[in-house]
Amino acid sequence: MQVLGIDIGGTGIKGCPVCTETGEMLGERYRIPTPAEATEEAILDTVQSIAKEFSWKGPVGCGYPGVVHRGVIHSAANLDKSLIGVDLAKGLGSRVGRPAWVVNDADAAGLAEMRFGAGKDERGVVIMLTIGTGIGTALFVDGHMVPNLELGHVKMRLHKDPKYQDAEKLVADSARRKADLSWKQWAKRFNRYLAYMEKLLNPDLILLGGGAAKKGDKFMKYLEAQASIKTATLENRAGIIGAALASRVYGDVG
Repeated sequence: MQVLGIDIGGTGIKGCPVCTETGEMLGERYRIPTPAEATEEAILDTVQSIAKEFSWKGPVGCGYPGVVHRGVIHSAANLDKSLIGVDLAKGLGSRVGRPAWVVNDADAAGLAEMRFGAGKDERGVVIMLTIGTGIGTALFVDGHMVPNLELGHVKMRLHKDPKYQDAEKLVADSARRKADLSWKQWAKRFNRYLAYMEKLLNPDLILLGGGAAKKGDKFMKYLEAQASIKTATLENRAGIIGAALASRVYGDVG
């Protein structure tokens, strides 16, 4: 089955047709910057432009950076708040192709890695952390996903700083760049986040994905955890592949 996979991010919206049987992307990934005002219409216009690039009229799977229930948006941490309550799946279906399905973006990336990447055949408790504009989290127990975890928004603070804030504001790759941290300095912060995740979830394996994962040679040597840690192998393809796969798994496509 071929599905157009769409990955909505804080800085870019990417897409490509995908074979859901093999996880193969059937072309070059096409990216358009996320609109400054990321409203429903702006996002639908952008996705429609990506679909036109591939002359696409078939089923669509979409990863969205927030909580999604049955295609309806329930949070918008890095996008326009007017998206909350929007049935994005319905909008995509009307604009791009039917059927359409929308899932949390980290869940999509996790589905891809567990099916075709570094998590394939892994059992026990696996947590996937996507490191980019924010921190996405996906949890799997013996291959079964717990959706909409959103643990990038747990509260943390820096040493000597009394203010607690969303963890992703301190440990995402965007936070590293904003604070001009070396990879070693960033890893020290990220280790505190890993320790937090281990206390909450006791994972057997931690997968690191997102845009920063391809730079693992710069920071993996500094990371510390009780669980095994692997970098994801699908890199920036995971969100697109997983979005297409989610359309088949959860949307009864194919």
